[in-house]
Amino acid sequence: MQHGKYRFIVGFLALPLILYGMFLISPFIQAFQISMTDWSGLSGTANFVGLDNFERLWESDDFWNALRNNVYMLVVVPVVTLGLGLFFAFMLNVGGKRRKNEVVTGVSGSKVYKFVFFFPQVISVTIVAVIWFNIYNPDPNDGMLNALLGAVGLDSLQNAWLGEKSVALWCISAVMVWGHVGFYVVLFSAAMASIPRDIYEAALLDGANRFHTFFRITLPLLWDSVQTGWVYMGIIALDAFALVQIMSVGPGGPDGATDVMPLRLYQTAFRDSQFGYASAMGIAMLVVTMTFALLTMRFARRERIEF
Repeated sequence: MQHGKYRFIVGFLALPLILYGMFLISPFIQAFQISMTDWSGLSGTANFVGLDNFERLWESDDFWNALRNNVYMLVVVPVVTLGLGLFFAFMLNVGGKRRKNEVVTGVSGSKVYKFVFFFPQVISVTIVAVIWFNIYNPDPNDGMLNALLGAVGLDSLQNAWLGEKSVALWCISAVMVWGHVGFYVVLFSAAMASIPRDIYEAALLDGANRFHTFFRITLPLLWDSVQTGWVYMGIIALDAFALVQIMSVGPGGPDGATDVMPLRLYQTAFRDSQFGYASAMGIAMLVVTMTFALLTMRFARRERIEF
């Protein structure tokens, strides 16, 4: 019986594991092999160069600049996105005024707000980038942001935005937050709906305010969802290729202010025809991403709270 059971399990798992190895594991192995060569991506010959591409990568100022920008986005974007997602979800589910026969309620029109928040999630990232590129247009007659600032008398705050080195990366990060916060509003709202209302009612009747109920009840009970969201948003922040490619000056400018690792990899491979060197960048990105995920899962781990 035991022998037959294992044959049955292997029969079901064999094909999925083969497909997983073929389409996921195999490309990583091939990328590592290519990173040890000087293959241009066009010629059929590829000379083995060992770790030369990685040594070149270590000494590249452009790569370290792109990595620094990615780390900045890795710190800022997940914190702001998840923070806003938690705040809005809490207000939509628990933050409303007490109504007749109901101690715990969300704000009025919460279903409509959920739709509005989630709407950017269904728009293609290309469309999002084009829309915000025109919003940031420095021309006061064409750029919505500068036109709005001028209309309310704040002409001194008008800026080149994507053309200004000190704020360009902030502008793209803001678009990334705007595009993803709605997903977490819906995700956290669904998680909050599973929390028994009795817990909130008991806390409120004992005199707890909204601040205490959020940090003492909601956040601890949603920590697993927050941890998963942190990893997911971190991976998105380490990418940012599409937004930077479409929105930034150059792209990657001005003066490398918005350059990120995926964009640097893309330009190295398809513009400069250095696939071996680009593959070394891909391996470096894999290491950074896996390190971030492991550290997040390790240090954000908490004892699971049952309810």
